[in-house]
Amino acid sequence: MTELSRVEDQVREEIGVRLFTVLAWLPRRRVLRRVYSSHPGQYPVGGEKSVEVAEGWLAQCIEGQRPYLGADRAAVREVFADHRLISALGCGAVINVPVVEEGSTLGALAILDAEGSYDEESVAAAVEAAPLAVPALRAVLREAGEL
Repeated sequence: MTELSRVEDQVREEIGVRLFTVLAWLPRRRVLRRVYSSHPGQYPVGGEKSVEVAEGWLAQCIEGQRPYLGADRAAVREVFADHRLISALGCGAVINVPVVEEGSTLGALAILDAEGSYDEESVAAAVEAAPLAVPALRAVLREAGEL
């Protein structure tokens, strides 16, 4: 998905990123399906997350359409069951940004780097990048019968 690699390039240039994934939200099944990954060996495309993500995170990012900033390892550990793998990749900070079109959440960007790498300014830049993922996520959701 070349569109999503362009999103990764922009995020890398404007914010900085060590691990970047794009997740499509499949509301009928209440799962997030990975549709793009900078680390396909550890985070393969097609992988799904459901119960591994804290309910509060889903309420904030997917249902509430508000970005999530986990600025340190403790915040990452609190939300993500795969925090050990995240840490092994040298990541201790995360920004998750919902990708929204016409009031519907299509998915989310997952942007991770070393602990302390991100702040509110980083979140604002990530929010600006999120709409670039709309066409690719719309296509994935249409193919999955979710649109």
